[in-house]
Amino acid sequence: MNPSVAGALLPVVLLIGAGFLAGRRGWIQPGSVKDLSNLIFLLLAPALLFRAMSTVDVSQLRFKAVSAYFIGSGLLFALTMVLRGFNRQAAVLALANTYSNTVMIGIPLIGLAYGADGMVVLLTLISLHSVVLLTSATVVLELAVAHEQARSSGAPRHAMARTVLKAVRNAIIHPVPIPIIAGLLFAQTGLAMPEWVDKPLALLGQAFGPVALVMVGITLANTPIGAHWRGAAVQSVVKNFLHPMVVAGIGWLLGVHGLPLAVMVVAASLPMGANVFLFSQRYRTSEELVTASVAVSTVLGLVTVTLVMALVTHLY
Repeated sequence: MNPSVAGALLPVVLLIGAGFLAGRRGWIQPGSVKDLSNLIFLLLAPALLFRAMSTVDVSQLRFKAVSAYFIGSGLLFALTMVLRGFNRQAAVLALANTYSNTVMIGIPLIGLAYGADGMVVLLTLISLHSVVLLTSATVVLELAVAHEQARSSGAPRHAMARTVLKAVRNAIIHPVPIPIIAGLLFAQTGLAMPEWVDKPLALLGQAFGPVALVMVGITLANTPIGAHWRGAAVQSVVKNFLHPMVVAGIGWLLGVHGLPLAVMVVAASLPMGANVFLFSQRYRTSEELVTASVAVSTVLGLVTVTLVMALVTHLY
């Protein structure tokens, strides 16, 4: 393993392992997981994201690289729908194939591996990740539900416009996009952050990485994989390996090179995000398979992310 890759990934592995041990030993009770999750997403993550973007000029953002990510994800999503048919299950599994854990795993990993320049590229993606992928998935899922209801006798159809507007609102009014946008707007004023504000934000932001990764381990310790491990393994290979390959190919075709392409490919190789499970619950389809897939994808990521990070060193 490349020493720089090992140096970036091993702290992530050890912190996830510490969380897994804490979960298995019962040091963190299942009832406390929601509170810990709220601490991460409502306090630590916003502090980190706002401070990271508060000194960034708009001209630094790499939208071309992000375009490669979304085009590649869109192609893989569409291919999944074609192969599995136009239905709710296909749409949820298509989202599982393309939605990365860019916050809880991506931020600490990219920060360790690629530093501040890599974080700017990743945060550009994160600022649009949920808005684009979750809103698009909601539209497809609601269309699939309407299609299924149209085939049944007398079933009412959902109000598509209301659903789309609600999805857009929920994606924007969210603890991840808001601090990114606020930090970016503050940066354009040219003002300096007062030290008495900057210092607490820095301390909260520094706590995000270790606490978030420990949380991933705790979640894995409490996630039943059960009889769905074969299907979960297939989903995980598609997400962790095929997804970054597609993004790398699209990036190459668009002329994206160097650090921006490396960050996008590594982001695509990250395990599935937990939002996929929330969608499977909401639409009552493939809940157990998606739960198992998130767990297997995270464990498999210890190998696949290492491999992808080693390969992308050739993009520099």
